[in-house]
Amino acid sequence: MRRLRAEFLASERRICELMETPRMSCRYQSRRDDSGLRERLLSLAREKPRYGYRRLHVLLHRHAPEERINHKRVWRVYRDLGLSVRRTRRKRLTRMLRPKPVLTAPNQEWAIDFASDVAASGRRLRIFSVVDCYTRECLTLEVDTSLPSRRVTRALAGIIETRGAPVAIRSDNGPEMSSRHYLAWCIEKRIDAVHIQPGKPTQNAYVESFHGRLRDECLNVSWFWNLFDARSKIAAWRVEYNCERPHSALGYLTPEEFASRAASPPGVSNITRPALPQGFPDGSAVAVAPAPALTQIRPREEGLI
Repeated sequence: MRRLRAEFLASERRICELMETPRMSCRYQSRRDDSGLRERLLSLAREKPRYGYRRLHVLLHRHAPEERINHKRVWRVYRDLGLSVRRTRRKRLTRMLRPKPVLTAPNQEWAIDFASDVAASGRRLRIFSVVDCYTRECLTLEVDTSLPSRRVTRALAGIIETRGAPVAIRSDNGPEMSSRHYLAWCIEKRIDAVHIQPGKPTQNAYVESFHGRLRDECLNVSWFWNLFDARSKIAAWRVEYNCERPHSALGYLTPEEFASRAASPPGVSNITRPALPQGFPDGSAVAVAPAPALTQIRPREEGLI
């Protein structure tokens, strides 16, 4: 408006008539004060630099439930402060894949996998994670320099003691998950060991997505002095992930809140447990299938996975 008045030497009334704009709109000055919201948003963004505006909005509402803050207002202030998290997404071809499993209760399927990192001393660290595919809970994060198959089954057995056994465990074809010890343990516990096809990590998408959050929010922003420091910090992040971090796939509830709403008796599932192999009715003896057969899609899995 000022530029038009200076350039054409016309009055405000004349310019508003030509532009069909109310004169009050030209004189309007905003009275809103976002200073308090800006300070709180900056404080939360410094604590959680990899959180987007929706998760920060959930945290704001959690800290001050009596104050109603519109998510569009949070987005406007979040954008003005330059807090947007930049993520580079790879372009992927659209392929026809098998339908995703329909899960209706906890303990129907667990997903397991390994992540790695390096301590300040240069020592290599391995992290074994277990995720419940229905509630998105992280059931354990085992950190050590070496995690053989016996350590894997020991960690899984510890979860089963408190939570109950799952119907199936989905994993890749790594040496820990295709060893004779792991396969025998699964048969003994009456757990279906589901192995994805080689070179297709998207078939184990739940744990791959969890590892993305683990690396983005914990491993990449933490400095581990040694193994014990790594165990302490990763364990603290696991508690935060399960109890405090809003999960977008769960309607921005935490995994613990979602699990409490979908609570069911431990070990109970709507899916029938797979029967033991013929000749081993009591589970006392163990039959181990050859490793190459694990990479094939078995017809019995279609109703389970």
